[in-house]
Amino acid sequence: MSVALIWVAPPNSELCNRLGFLETTKFADLSNSRSLLRASKIKNLGKKHKCKSCYMNADFRGSNNRKKPDFVSRVVANPSEELTVSSEQLVYDVVLKQAALVKEQMRNKEDVEVKPDIVVPGTLGLLSEAYDRCGEVCAEYAKTFYLGTLLMTPERRKAIWAIYVWCRRTDELVDGPNASHITPKALDRWESRLEDLFNGRPFDMLDAALSDTVCKFPVDIQPFKDMIEGMRMDLIKSRYKTFDELYLYCYYVAGTVGLMSVPIMGIAPESQATTESVYNAALALGIANQLTNILRDVGEDARRGRVYLPQDELAQAGLSDEDIFTGKVTDKWRAFMKKQIERARSFFDEAQQGVTELSSASRWPVWASLLLYRQILDEIEANDYNNFTRRAYVSKPKKLVSLPVAYAKSLVPPSRNGALSKVMDL
Repeated sequence: MSVALIWVAPPNSELCNRLGFLETTKFADLSNSRSLLRASKIKNLGKKHKCKSCYMNADFRGSNNRKKPDFVSRVVANPSEELTVSSEQLVYDVVLKQAALVKEQMRNKEDVEVKPDIVVPGTLGLLSEAYDRCGEVCAEYAKTFYLGTLLMTPERRKAIWAIYVWCRRTDELVDGPNASHITPKALDRWESRLEDLFNGRPFDMLDAALSDTVCKFPVDIQPFKDMIEGMRMDLIKSRYKTFDELYLYCYYVAGTVGLMSVPIMGIAPESQATTESVYNAALALGIANQLTNILRDVGEDARRGRVYLPQDELAQAGLSDEDIFTGKVTDKWRAFMKKQIERARSFFDEAQQGVTELSSASRWPVWASLLLYRQILDEIEANDYNNFTRRAYVSKPKKLVSLPVAYAKSLVPPSRNGALSKVMDL
């Protein structure tokens, strides 16, 4: 399953080699010189905790009024009859911690835009070359998003490119041409390499760009580690019993991108939204994109022996894995898909509330991503829900129409009395 990156970049079998995994030697000195990077630690997700409080169980079957996990924990029962915190609450805990990093810097009156950096003689040119290479990769594999980044400030633009490239490289480990050779140990090494770059020891040119980025912006390592955890899941897991399980997977492989990006894109100074709510909207966009990816790729994943649909909901609809492998569109399948599409749209609805709160220069690429990916759901419907043998895609004319629409939406300023008020900051 491809990661549904916010930047809407299709996977490409040549990407691994094109990203330059072996560009290492000329960054040896730079690696040793950068020792001031911050790498705050957050406890790993996935641990089960006994829960003492809960809120009413939210309905994830597609209501546009889907309840958000704002203040207290949602709980689920496991087979041992213990109450455990749901995937959504575990993820929301990370959202709160990421938001706290930004708020702490704002309260300390630090410059969130760009932190001053120590430049070692001879390395400035190498860093510039590293960022340029990231921009080239972004331009080649995420053309629409790349165009949007050109409206951003130079520092934000370069930082987003660096994050984009790292996410693509991570996804290609389990979804690229060498995926059959990837083992859990290989992912462990990739995570160790991530820790090194957060500590100022980049392995190659592209790592160096991200290493510089996390030094300048309040970006935390946890979402990056969580994305690697999603890759581990792809190595060992091909079924998801419930939407709660699938939600956690979607967070790992796509929701994390939103959390990585918010500190770079920035929140509009005039926004009245809480930092947490903006992060939560970014998370929702990642979840929406990945759910859309899953619904688009049902047939493709089935041919690889994978089913990324909640098993309990399939059973409730009178369907099974065998129906998916058979690939026949029936009334039962149409009814099932309608509910899945409705739920994905509810996440897009939630994401829309936060895009307007971003820095004005950062809104266009995000709006373009949201509108284009959401249209994939329309195309699935237009294909009479045949996502077994027909791949839903947005045509070039429709993409061209969407870009000015996205730009117009990006000009709308944050609401001063909207749903994302600053009540939670009090």
